[in-house]
Amino acid sequence: MPSSPNSGRVEVICGPMFSGKTEELIRRLRRAMIAQKAVVCIKPAIDQRFHPTAIASHSEMSIEAIPVKDVEEIERVLDANSAAEVIAIDEAQFLAPEIVKVVERLVHMGKRVIVAGLDTTYAGEPFAPVPELMAIADEVTKLSAVCMQCGQPAIRTQRLRGGTERVVVGAGDVYEARCRFCFEPASRPGA
Repeated sequence: MPSSPNSGRVEVICGPMFSGKTEELIRRLRRAMIAQKAVVCIKPAIDQRFHPTAIASHSEMSIEAIPVKDVEEIERVLDANSAAEVIAIDEAQFLAPEIVKVVERLVHMGKRVIVAGLDTTYAGEPFAPVPELMAIADEVTKLSAVCMQCGQPAIRTQRLRGGTERVVVGAGDVYEARCRFCFEPASRPGA
């Protein structure tokens, strides 16, 4: 059954690293598949941590995904998958701000768009375009992790090494989850 233009919605899943964002995205995609919805999953090609053609959680859940290098490539993937009713985009923080307009266009076409990504940088600042996506979302799920210092709920991602570039792809070897009190912005690499 095709989507009607007024059935579109945006769902954003955000939080720090190790909070289960990709796991929640996979859970929602699997439910959509059980409901026999046509699904397409997209991931930035820069994220090669677990698998080149799948999104994968730190807990080793995975689902096939189409790697893209930029927003223009997302447009081509979506044109080739125009029957998709549910579009998932993982690691949205690696995408250009133009993704917001693409998501809005998809919603107006009646698509359900589920986006996951970090809402803040390693410096504790908003990590565009995720805050902009949160602003247009029908639903925002903000997850927390466990602080690796004190065990309390963690809302920050602490970079342990890797320089001052805004984007450094890594996992537990480069980052850890921290609560707001254990987060050390002064110890940022290069600070």
